[in-house]
Amino acid sequence: MTPGQLPRSSAGPLEATWLARQAPRAAAAARRWWDVRVAGLEGVPETGPVILAANHIGVLDGPLLVAFGPRPVHALTKVEMFQGRAGRLLTRAAQIPLDRHAVDMGAVRRSLQVLRGGGVLGVFPEGHRGPGTYDVVRGGAAYLAMVTGAAVVPVTFFGTREPGGAKNSIPRRGARIDIVYGEAWRTPQQEWPRTREQVRTTTTLLRKHLLGELERARALTGRELPGPLPTPQSDNMPRAGSKRGTP
Repeated sequence: MTPGQLPRSSAGPLEATWLARQAPRAAAAARRWWDVRVAGLEGVPETGPVILAANHIGVLDGPLLVAFGPRPVHALTKVEMFQGRAGRLLTRAAQIPLDRHAVDMGAVRRSLQVLRGGGVLGVFPEGHRGPGTYDVVRGGAAYLAMVTGAAVVPVTFFGTREPGGAKNSIPRRGARIDIVYGEAWRTPQQEWPRTREQVRTTTTLLRKHLLGELERARALTGRELPGPLPTPQSDNMPRAGSKRGTP
């Protein structure tokens, strides 16, 4: 491998039987608590490798991406979540731990397992929760699409964090949540060797598509994103109508 090239990787499919059985139950539970509205599912290919690339505004995005997917979804999930009971559940559901602070080749290999097995991978190209406006898009989704030829389907979330809501906040009971699946985007499959420059170029093209689908989702739903996360200082300030020191 020469400088600028990216490594080879190969693997087979992950088990999705338990996930396929439990996801509809999770979706039904979510609908009992919130007014969840889903649009555009018909745009998700029924077969073959698919990457669901979602904006990331709230803590519910990952669970809802998996629960409401039209096919079993293996989502890249921060490794910190794989602890205790939640970690055991994520492992059983064949979700993929990701170290966001390093080049995680284990996560890359498991992602390729999913896609080369004809499965669905869930990713958040922004890398962390925020305003959900794709100000920064990391290169992982584009790289995986280049390697596998997978279709990339944008997913836009509205309502999983309310305006002014803290990073780990969830919407009130009965709140409306919209999940909009956009038009699939494809890039030609690139044989090895693949270069970092190719990934950067492909990522730029993907970001343009994600932004276009975000605007389409806004027009379709009439919804707006919640804005930036509060700063730590503002997050601790008393809300309107409350007094410091009162419940």
